[in-house]
Amino acid sequence: MLTAIRERLRDPERVRRLAYGAAGLIIAAVVTTVEGGVSVAAGWAWLVLPVGLGAIALRPRHRALVFAACAGFVAIVSTGESVQLGLAAAGLVFVSVCEDPARHPWRGWVAGLIGAAGALVTALVNERGLYEQPFFFVTAGYLLAILLRSWARGYALTREAGDLRDQAAWREQRTNLARELHDVVGHHVTAMVVQAEAGQLSADPGAALRAIADSGRTALSELDTLVVHLRDPNASIAVSAPPRLSDIDELLAQPLRQQGVTVRVHLDPEPGLDEVGVLTAYRITQEALTNIARHAKATAAWVELVRVGDHVRLRVSDDGIGPPRAPTSGSGLLGISERVAARGGSWQLSQRPGGGTVVQADLPAATP
Repeated sequence: MLTAIRERLRDPERVRRLAYGAAGLIIAAVVTTVEGGVSVAAGWAWLVLPVGLGAIALRPRHRALVFAACAGFVAIVSTGESVQLGLAAAGLVFVSVCEDPARHPWRGWVAGLIGAAGALVTALVNERGLYEQPFFFVTAGYLLAILLRSWARGYALTREAGDLRDQAAWREQRTNLARELHDVVGHHVTAMVVQAEAGQLSADPGAALRAIADSGRTALSELDTLVVHLRDPNASIAVSAPPRLSDIDELLAQPLRQQGVTVRVHLDPEPGLDEVGVLTAYRITQEALTNIARHAKATAAWVELVRVGDHVRLRVSDDGIGPPRAPTSGSGLLGISERVAARGGSWQLSQRPGGGTVVQADLPAATP
């Protein structure tokens, strides 16, 4: 039961309506006690309290209309000693109209404090105790309602912010997993296909089978790492061994060479990339070479990584059929875009002069 009550109180709309209702009951009880009974005219004015509060609770967007109706009613029925009570009731509705917690949360507090000051001045002028001023209790009740509403709204916003952070972390995690799965496993599977096709024409099929087995073992090892991360989100998403730039020539270019493509690799020995920058450059090269193997129908490919001022330029090109004329919906280019954006760099896919495709990425160099 307590759990159900807590869940209901987490809804700021429910708390707001409860606050209006509670304020109306408290004010009605206090006013009746202080006045020691009310006249018929005062009793009619007193009805403005529960009716006005109830109407605002049910139709908060029509507060101005409710205020106009209540003020007109008070002006008609309030006579003599009931005027103060009527003004108190109308004042409560008025500050409810003025206060907009979503856009102007300070208005309700200002109106309430002005009301409290007015009650104090009235008490001093009439030489009556502050507790004898119905307007004071009206204002106090309203300030209490504002406090409860502010607490409920703050609590709801805190929970909403926490939920948004959790959702953002979840989306980032899934994006990273999808990118790693595509770049790592997809590359090795493509290499296996290329090696199998090349093995059919090779004079040494055994060598092709050994290469396929090596690619398969590497893919399984890195796939196991991703599966561990799926089961334990706090586990590292890194592959079994961080890649090195030298692996570009030794590992990434080999499937293309086995396919009969001439691959030339030129790497600046000290390009100025940190560990994350090296991984980014490696994955971009991996994706670009995989696309060449799958789609380009190229006879030659080039990989260049050089330092240019305060950034590092990676350029992967081929002499194949060129980039697609229409935008593609594949995950590979999206992964390149995400990796480059995460490093604060830029990249472009363009037509190579003379035919072929160029993938060029500029990554910020690591600061010493």
